[in-house]
Amino acid sequence: MRNLVPDRYRSVSVSDLEIPLEPEALRRHFLGREAYRRTGFIVARSGGRAAVLRVEKASTDPLFSPIVDVEMLAGPDETKIVHAPDVDTGVPTQLASAAAARAPDARCVIVQGRYAHVNFILEPAPVRVRVVEVVPPDPPKLVDQLRRVLDTAEDLAPVELLPELIDLIDLARTRPADRYLFPCRGSGIAPEGAMVSYLDERPQRADWTLVGCARSREIHRHVYGDEPPYVEMCPRELVRAVSGPTIARCCLLEEGVERDGSMVFVPWGASLEQVREALRLLVAAAEPAWAPA
Repeated sequence: MRNLVPDRYRSVSVSDLEIPLEPEALRRHFLGREAYRRTGFIVARSGGRAAVLRVEKASTDPLFSPIVDVEMLAGPDETKIVHAPDVDTGVPTQLASAAAARAPDARCVIVQGRYAHVNFILEPAPVRVRVVEVVPPDPPKLVDQLRRVLDTAEDLAPVELLPELIDLIDLARTRPADRYLFPCRGSGIAPEGAMVSYLDERPQRADWTLVGCARSREIHRHVYGDEPPYVEMCPRELVRAVSGPTIARCCLLEEGVERDGSMVFVPWGASLEQVREALRLLVAAAEPAWAPA
């Protein structure tokens, strides 16, 4: 039952009680009581502690219907309450991040978040996604895009990003040169003590070492008619042994998203929608049975 998250916090009711948070006591209290037709879960609070219940109603057609079954999902000894006004409780990744940061040992974490909305995550186990990316620029573009997507992804299982950053200046130093040619000025790459030119500005041909990818070398051949000494910078080519879901950019991929086993590649200029699709593919493969409750 890992990563159990109600798909809408409006399905979670909060009830403050003065009874023990024990299964039988809670069943006796709630059985037969009316519940709103959207209610599927109850956060029962008493004396600063809480338990999480799943309830079944006689019908979901009328506005209110009697509760006919009560199941305790998490008792007070394994549940923590977290107040995090910056967390959108409708987003599983945000819930999982709050749980990891503020209640890492709890089996169930109840979060009172933005707008005072309450939701919970049971047995948080976010999908760990490795992100292979080059820097500069800072923040790394793909990592930043993934974080922006996950910050609003209500329909994806919780995800934890594991950035694996490749420093282009360190990469250039693996082939010492007096002058380097980088793909574009926008990255702000400038190794100390070396002259730097940028391919997108079509500088006059010089004795340089290209730090670039297959597409950069293709452009260089078109513009200058030759291929210089180079250092490979394509994240796809620099990926080390694949271990779990991995995402990277690829300069040769111009449209769409490409999957290769547990790796997914997006274009160098990927849109947020393409990044979202890549995440969806990775998460679906890692958590095929996941769905908001």
